[in-house]
Amino acid sequence: TGKCYHTFRGHSAEIVCLSFNPQSTLLATGSMDTTAKLWDLEKGEEVATLSGHSAEIIALSFNTTGDRIITGSFDHTVAVWDVATGRLLHTLIGHRGEISSAQFNWDCSLIVTGSMDKTCMLWNAVTGTHIATLAGHRKEVLDVCFDYAGQRIATASADGSARVYNAETKQCIAKLEGHEDEISKVS
Repeated sequence: TGKCYHTFRGHSAEIVCLSFNPQSTLLATGSMDTTAKLWDLEKGEEVATLSGHSAEIIALSFNTTGDRIITGSFDHTVAVWDVATGRLLHTLIGHRGEISSAQFNWDCSLIVTGSMDKTCMLWNAVTGTHIATLAGHRKEVLDVCFDYAGQRIATASADGSARVYNAETKQCIAKLEGHEDEISKVS
């Protein structure tokens, strides 16, 4: 129908990323104001403000069960949040550059992060511990994702290439080259 159901106001700066939870009951927004907010879609009200980053949030993603959300920031960290309480569970520290993207795998056991530091990192989603650093790109990693089985990780880079890694062995299994400029998204 094209009808606008709600207008969400509350951030003090631009919203740069957003995502629905898998149940389509919540909308998460990430902002240049260093916060993320969770919004109730039925009521049109703010449910929680996720505060803890010291720079803008430019990536966020729910896990497949909708009980966790991750936020990636220009402060070089990724935060793991409990959706029900809005509580910070883990801060993933290790990248030396701004976070460009972050995603859970399908069974919610792993998190992959991409960064302007030219690396991709793999994390235990339950404990927040670092598992591996996947290197090889010559320029910034602009996007990362898991395949649906959670067995492979794909990366897109400003160096004009994409790579595919085996999530178990952490080895690069494919280098996809041929674009003349940066690759901004991978799926």
